[in-house]
Order: sequence, then C-alpha cells, then structure tokens
Amino acid sequence: MIDPVEAIKKHTSAAIPMPTVIPGNTPVYQKASATGERALWVVFVIMLLSSLAFYLMAFRVPVQKRLFHILTAFITTFATLSYYAMAIGDGVGSNKILIKHTQKHFPDTYDTVYREVYWARYVDWSLTTPLLLLDLCFLAGLNGASILVAVVADVIMILTGLFAAFQVDEAPKWGWYAMACIAYIVVVYQVALNGRQTAKAKDQKTAAFYAAIGGFTLILWTVYPIIWGIADGSRNISVDGEIIGYAVLDILAKPVFGFWLLLTHDNFASTASIEGFWANGLGKEGTLRVGDDDEGA
Repeated sequence: MIDPVEAIKKHTSAAIPMPTVIPGNTPVYQKASATGERALWVVFVIMLLSSLAFYLMAFRVPVQKRLFHILTAFITTFATLSYYAMAIGDGVGSNKILIKHTQKHFPDTYDTVYREVYWARYVDWSLTTPLLLLDLCFLAGLNGASILVAVVADVIMILTGLFAAFQVDEAPKWGWYAMACIAYIVVVYQVALNGRQTAKAKDQKTAAFYAAIGGFTLILWTVYPIIWGIADGSRNISVDGEIIGYAVLDILAKPVFGFWLLLTHDNFASTASIEGFWANGLGKEGTLRVGDDDEGA
C-alpha cells in the first residue's frame, strides 16, 4: 500500500525548485559622483567669467550697437544661474523607472531605477536657446513671422524634452522625444533654409559668417538629442557622463559662440545700429507730464 505522505514528498521533490531570493528588488540609484559635481562647478565659473566679459564688451560700444552684446550676455548669465543651482543640488530631481523582466516559469520581476534629472538644465535651455536663436535671426535679418515660428518651436522642443525626462513609461517617453525632434526640424528649417537665404541678400561677408556660425550651432544642437537618447532616454551612460557631455556642448554653444559672434560682428562695417526706444527711451510724445498747465489755463 502506498503511503500518501511519501507520494506527496516524492512529487514535491520532482517539482522545479523555487528561488529563495527573488531578483530585481534592490533599487538602483544613478546619481552624480564627485567628478560630475566638479564639472558643474567648472562650467559655472566659465559661464560667470564669460558673462562678465560680454558685459564689458557691451560697454565698449554705443548703446545703439549693443543688441548682440546684451542678448549674448543674457545667455551666459542664465547659464551661470543654472549651473550654480545644479552644482549646489537645488536644480536636480529624481525619476523613478520600473524595468520589467518577464520570466518563463516564475512571476515577472521588476528593477527599480532612481536616476537624477537636472531640471534646472531645461529651465536654462528654455531661456537661453530662444535668445541664441534671436542672435542668429537678427544676424540673418529674418522677418518677424519666421522668428516667432523658430522661437515657439524651440520652446516646444525644450518642454517636450523635459516631459520625456520625467516620464516613467518607456512608450510615452519616446513619444515626447519624437515630438521634440519634430520641433527641432522646424527650427532647422527656419535657421538653415530661411535664415541662409535671407543672409545671402545682405553683404557677402555677413552671408559667409552666418553660414559658418549657423552651421556650427546646428551641429552642436544636433548632438544634444543624441546625448539625451543615451542618457535620460536609454540610461546607457552614467549621470557623470551626461553632465560632462552637456557641459562640453554648453561651453561651445554659449561662451565660444558668444565670443565668436561678438568679436567677428563688431568688425563688420554694417554692424546693426538701433535707434528709437532702444537707444533713447520714450520721447516727449506719449509721456506723462506732471505739473504742466494746459495752454490758456
């Protein structure tokens, strides 16, 4: 006669053993190390010194010719504030990502990843990239409608990138990323096609300079979404690698761009000169007069 208890023991021993430790339950924290933090401080100093240099360069020219100086100085000023915020830890958040692992014989498991997201960087870009576009658009002589389209598309590109960085689910993340890329194509169209055609109508020196600095800018801007894709997007590089990659691009796209623009453009004979309200403020027409009696009173 078969003992039921023995039969159950034999059946249980033949079954697939269950793991005693379930993988994927230990959170992974992806954050900057001392190397990344030092890089943030270095860029902060570079942006600060560049801003001071641009303001000094602005004071050396008449107010009528300070348009590019002021715009460029504002670019590095906002970048200075952004990098200071990131360096002291005020401009950073954390995004929680759940990575699903499908098992054939066991229940699905999940990895929990907490990755630092430097949201101050997106605030910086939402302010500085429109100003940089204004530099290029004014240099080319683009019309107001084209400038507005370029700036709005640029802001959409930055905001959708921010939404993607904090998105938990993979499909919506890359959906936001695709929208950002479409907006970037609009910016490229305005700068590379419309801008270059408009610049050609000006003198040859301006057209050649615009082609060079505009092409330089678009090449740099094309690298930004690539870094985003392998950093915040797929998390294939560390946070330190992300910081250093963006740091190099920001230095090239802001201080280097600014010095190149101002030093070259100041030597042009046709340097833009703006009169009116920009240089002289409000005239007598339309101003408030206090204490003047009406004629004949």
